[in-house]
Amino acid sequence: MTVRQWPEGPGADQDAARERYTSDIRATRAAVREVFRADMPAAHGGVGLVVVAAVVVGCFAGPVAGGLVAAGFAVLFLVALAVMFLRGIRGADAWRRSYLFTFGWANWI
Repeated sequence: MTVRQWPEGPGADQDAARERYTSDIRATRAAVREVFRADMPAAHGGVGLVVVAAVVVGCFAGPVAGGLVAAGFAVLFLVALAVMFLRGIRGADAWRRSYLFTFGWANWI
């Protein structure tokens, strides 16, 4: 038989300690989700920035380089869409989640 060490001491209520731990983990995860949340206007801004970046790179480094910038983000979107498909997410929700994953980073610019 193993003896568990609880921060409250040997007379601690184990169920209450587990419940506090579980509730703290839920609160921490909710806070992290809120910090990293992306929304559609930010994703639209990300698409706009990618288009501008592709045009600028295309003007200064050549059209092939600009096309590579755009193609890189297109590939990232398609990979994210494939992952959504493999996870069992279909239809418009898969498109939305892939779009937010690929372009939602503009929320932090």
